[in-house]
Formats: sequence, structure tokens, C-alpha cells
Amino acid sequence: MSERTTAVLHLDPGDSIAVSLGDLAAGQEVTVPGVGTVTAATEVTRGHKLAVRPVAAGRPVIKYGQAIGVALSDIAAGDHVHTHNLAMGDLQREYEFATARVTPEPPAGDRPTFQGYRRADGRVGTRNYIGVLTSVNCSATAARLIADQFRGTVLDDHPAIDGVMALTHNSGCGLVDGSEGAGVLLRTLRGYAAHPNFAGLLILGLGCEMMELDLITAELDLSSDLLVERMTIQESGGVRATIAEGTRRIKAMLPRLDTWQRTTIDASELILGLNCGGSDGYSGITANPALGVASDLLVGLGGRSVLAETPEIFGAEHLLTRRAVSPEVGRRLLDRIDWWRDYVAAVGGTLDNNPSPGNKRGGLTTILEKSLGAVAKGGRAELTGVYEYADRIDRPGFGFMDTPGYDPVSVTGLVAGGANIVCFTTGRGSVFGCKPVPSIKIGTNSELARSMPDDIDINAGTIVDGTETVAEVGRTIFDTLLAVASGHQTASEELDIGQDEFVPWQLGAVT
Repeated sequence: MSERTTAVLHLDPGDSIAVSLGDLAAGQEVTVPGVGTVTAATEVTRGHKLAVRPVAAGRPVIKYGQAIGVALSDIAAGDHVHTHNLAMGDLQREYEFATARVTPEPPAGDRPTFQGYRRADGRVGTRNYIGVLTSVNCSATAARLIADQFRGTVLDDHPAIDGVMALTHNSGCGLVDGSEGAGVLLRTLRGYAAHPNFAGLLILGLGCEMMELDLITAELDLSSDLLVERMTIQESGGVRATIAEGTRRIKAMLPRLDTWQRTTIDASELILGLNCGGSDGYSGITANPALGVASDLLVGLGGRSVLAETPEIFGAEHLLTRRAVSPEVGRRLLDRIDWWRDYVAAVGGTLDNNPSPGNKRGGLTTILEKSLGAVAKGGRAELTGVYEYADRIDRPGFGFMDTPGYDPVSVTGLVAGGANIVCFTTGRGSVFGCKPVPSIKIGTNSELARSMPDDIDINAGTIVDGTETVAEVGRTIFDTLLAVASGHQTASEELDIGQDEFVPWQLGAVT
């Protein structure tokens, strides 16, 4: 005899599917509030979709109250709904502008604060790093070897300094002068050079590259409290001489940079980057909406929170245009979607080639389904701005930055724009870090939190476990933001992850 249980989550009364909260056996009965009893026709893995109503071939399948694709064949109640019977289809979205604007209220009680670093230009750091920033790939090895001189116990006598890190990349020369790709790289390098999480900077080039050092430092205020040194390998006498001289110059910075002290700073000075990777069927139910709660709390205080990954909001952009503060902001977002359509079409692709194989194993089927869950990271706040990749995040409120969906490239753009803290949700188990900015990883399910305890900072799986609400986990995330901004190390920082995740977006021809 079949067991009757409430082992699924029906997200919206109009949804034609429910999400399995555990592995369902063929013949198992589940109770769906507002629908009745549904019998699973086959096994349904946790996080995957169970049809709770019949859907005719060619008709939309509904989740979150939105279409996530069309049925490839007739779907009966109780069927497993996945890639075998659900596809993107030719669904059209209706766009409205500024029709769903919400201004979040600040949290009740005293204004929250954190302990950060106030720089001379007024911006705020959450860490106190020294960076070795390369202008070109040719100087990458030398930069790494210089940073390696400060590993181990070398900085033990300088507790105010979080470390010395190399920022290396695969470009800097061979680009078309004045091209979009050259402009994106220059914005990224300038953004990192001016980032308030750096108190000291060594900018290192080869000496003959297109991305000359003067270009990178052109907008830096060299009279500020940021200590800046510039070197090229050719002028320094080769790699060995460069390593010795670069190490000497950084050592000369240490006494002054070690005098930095954290001070009390209002939470509105946080700039939060929102990202996700290794998503699963629970991402849009647990971690993402909980992060949205934390984002709204920060925005309610006057802070800044920025969503990214344009290919992974494709199909849900209509929800963001409704939240835009003006039609102009909403259309700017649609312009970026149109740019991406042309960009992927030029190489024979489409925007619906996502989700990844891992996403699909976790229960996601189409990019529409993935995107509807992904935008939940942005909460409910009105959309105040749309930024191009690595643009300075210069207005309070909730914004969107145009980036690829590839996590290191996406977060590199957010950090270049000024994000001083990042939250990263994952269902499959990402180990992402993004020095010099701390990255808080939020797991979507308790199984992941148990299997990778050294990599997950917050378990949002308690939401489907029934022990916490979305609002409660959202408040935990917000409180963790303040603690981490004040110096508490994240899981990725404890593992020293984040130097290799500096990956500027490489666009255009390499000549």
C-alpha cells in the first residue's frame, strides 16, 4: 500500500508542478494542499519536479506562477517533469516598466554597523590587502612569485594586513586598441586598483604591452592613502631582479599599512555582490529568496546590492523591468539582453543552452526555470540602476550588472565595480572565493551542508527542513554580512581560496 505524505512543495496555487523534498518512489502518494492526492508514476529525485496537474503537449508548464517552458508531450498528474518532457519552447514575455516598485523598510531597532576601513576617498574596505596587479599576462609569473614571498609566517608581525595577493590574467596585449574588449579589461584593472580592500598596490608589467601602466593608474588618486608602486620587468632587469625588487618594495609598505585600524561604520556603506553557482532545484526556494531578504534589509538602510549574470536572468527579465524606477532603467536592461542575443548568435549559440549538466542533475530543466529562481537573490526592492561590466556601482539601492554567468568572470566584474562583500548561493557545492573581497557561501540544502561543511558558511536547507523560515534565514545572512565585513573569516578565506578567481571578461579579437 502506498504511503501518503506531504513530501513536495507546491510554490504557487497556479503551478502545474511541485518540487520533491525527498526521493519519491514510484507509486508513492503525496498530498498537495489545494490540489489533493497525487501518485508518483515513477521515481522522482529530491529537488526535481512532480506534475500535480495534467499539461497537454505544447502547453506551458508553470512554476513560481510563471511559465518555465512547454510540455514536449502530454504530461499526466504524477509524472516526473524534466528534460525528457519539458523544453524551452517559444514563450513570449510581456514587458512592463516601473509597475511593481517597492522601497524596502530598514530593519527595526538601532541602525546596524560593522567594523571596516574608512579610506581617504570616503569609500569603505572590509579587508586590508596588498595587491600585485598585472597589466599583462607576461608579468603573471613574476607577480605570483612576489606574492608567494609573503606566505606562511612572514606577516605574523603585521596583524592588520590580511595578505599579499597576485591578480593575474590572460590578456593585456594583442587587443584591438579602442575595442570593446580593451575597454572592458581597462575598466576591470582600474576598478581593482582603486578597490578599498587594497591599502597597498604594486602594479607590474612587462614593459612593451598594450595595457601600459599609465593607463591603469590614470584615474588613481596617487596623493591618497593608497600606497602604489609601479614596475616593469624589462626596466628592472629581468624576472629574478623584479622579484627581489618587488618584494623589497612591498616589505617597505608593511609598517605603514599595519597601522590601519577598523572603525565603526554604518551598514549602508556595504556594497553587496549577489551571485550563484552550482544551482539546484532548491535554489529558488531556499538560499536565493533568503538572500533576497538580506538584500532588501541592506537596501532599506541605504546600502547597495547588485545582481549579475545576464544569461541567468534571461526569461525572468520581465520581473525586473516591472521593478525599474523608470522606463529608461528597464529598457537599459532589455538592451543588455538584446546585446547577449546578438553575441551568442554570432558564435552559433542561443541563450537557452543553460542550465549546466550539474544544474539538471539537481532538478533544473530550462534557463527560464533557473532564471526565475536566480532573480530571487535580488529580493523585492526597486531596480535603481543597470551597470555595464565593471562599471562603478555608484547609486544606492538594488542594481543589476551585465556579466556572463561564469562565476569567476561575473564576480570579478562586481568586485571591479566596488562590491566590498559577496554572497554566493550554491546547491551542488561551489567552493568559490574572490579575494580581496570575502565571499559568504550559502547552501540550498542540508545534505550539501553536511557533506561539505568546510565550504558552506550558512545552511539555507533548514527552510525545506521546516526548522526555519525564509525570513529567519535572511536575517541570519544579514547578520553574517556584518560579522564578515567586520573581519570574521569565511570558509573560502580560511582555505585561502580566491586569488585564482580573478578572471576579467575577455571580449573581442586577439590579434
